[in-house]
Amino acid sequence: MLHNWCAVLVSCTAILFATVISPDSNAQGLPDTIDRIRGSIVSVGTYQPTRRPPSLFVATGFVVGDGTHVITNSHALPRKLKLHLKEVLVVANNAGKSAYVAKVVATDPIHDVALLRFDGAPFPALRLGDPESVREGELYAFTGFPIGEVLGLRPVTHRGIISSITPIATPQLSSGPLDAAMIKALKNPYNVFQLDATAYPGNSGSPLYHTETGKVIGIINRVFVKRTKEAVLSDPSGITYAIPIDHARALLEEAGVRAD
Repeated sequence: MLHNWCAVLVSCTAILFATVISPDSNAQGLPDTIDRIRGSIVSVGTYQPTRRPPSLFVATGFVVGDGTHVITNSHALPRKLKLHLKEVLVVANNAGKSAYVAKVVATDPIHDVALLRFDGAPFPALRLGDPESVREGELYAFTGFPIGEVLGLRPVTHRGIISSITPIATPQLSSGPLDAAMIKALKNPYNVFQLDATAYPGNSGSPLYHTETGKVIGIINRVFVKRTKEAVLSDPSGITYAIPIDHARALLEEAGVRAD
């Protein structure tokens, strides 16, 4: 009897141990997914030949559509280029080895999305997913350039679960914290994805994608959302937010660009 009990105990312990140490089921394919999407991640910046350094990184972007269109955050783009000094907008991948002049096709300031187009050999395009199917607790990854050029323009990947699907702005108890951005967000409310992962300056514009399929369901946004969501905090948290990809899809449709 004692022998049988010990056998059962050992068996249960083995099952529990295997359960604890087994990796997340939908993260097992992440290395292969990163290999597939890496060539679609681009740095967005400006180039001015008389400036030192001539290149200035502003955000991450990712390639969509026919391979010559890029999605990024609109807040990161320069409001005005110094054309008299030959300043141009550029996108680049492969650590800057493939760089092209880009133009702004369309912007959606309310949802902080911008669509760019570059002339040159197309890059691999990412597929867009369905943000309506996203559930809290699911694991996703994002790839971009945290801290920008400081760490070198090689794509870096982070992952985390969807902690919450939450409104972009939270109603305030008093008018003190309200500013123009928050008032606009409260007038035009929409949901964003809140992640238990930390994004850094430079990650803005990174694609948030399914770890196995690589389909993009959101756009990492570090500044625009925090300005409205965490306005009352003197020291903004490490929480990361993402804009659902359907807002970028709408911009693509308006521009006549096939999303997939």
